[in-house]
Amino acid sequence: MNNSLLANGSVPLLRQATVDRQTKETKVHIELTLDGNGLGENHTGIPFLDHMLDQLCSHGLVDLRVQASGDTHIDDHHTNEDVGITLGMALDQALGDRRGIYRFGHFVAPLDESLVEVALDLSGRPHLSYGLEIPTQRVGTYDTQLVREFFVALVNHSRMTLHIRQLEGLNSHHIIEATFKAFARALRMAIAIDPRRSQQIPSSKGVIQA
Repeated sequence: MNNSLLANGSVPLLRQATVDRQTKETKVHIELTLDGNGLGENHTGIPFLDHMLDQLCSHGLVDLRVQASGDTHIDDHHTNEDVGITLGMALDQALGDRRGIYRFGHFVAPLDESLVEVALDLSGRPHLSYGLEIPTQRVGTYDTQLVREFFVALVNHSRMTLHIRQLEGLNSHHIIEATFKAFARALRMAIAIDPRRSQQIPSSKGVIQA
């Protein structure tokens, strides 16, 4: 997408990306609109991941369409990871040169007994600090180890610094859902346009890159 400024110095209303990625293991199609209305149409073949992507849409106010198929007859690992990779690519593409964005985001989300903190920086430098302690191996059929793998893939391909901290939590579903809600709200802050510097790259270096 062309993320150049309009003649009046503003950023285009819709920052969008469409990414297709296919390997011998998976096929993923993603359509992402950053300035959306929270609409989600997510079909990954992994019901719990679909539920978490819906949280990303609803609380991040992005529009997201994911259509994925993969070797889930083996397990969910490849599809889960490749959705994270493709979503990261779409986010990086939709942000363009990251001109005008706030860049940083932070949110603490409660969900019943669970409390998860997320801080992120759309820095151009991939880094994940992951502090979840999920007590069970599965939520339904979903392997809870795949939460970390999803965020590793997303961080590396969106060029984001992401810190996730579990402050409280007993229920695995609640911990993971609080994480996605906190991530969504932190991302919503970071991708928003700062009207005080809508024509500037949010870096003292004048460029955001790896």
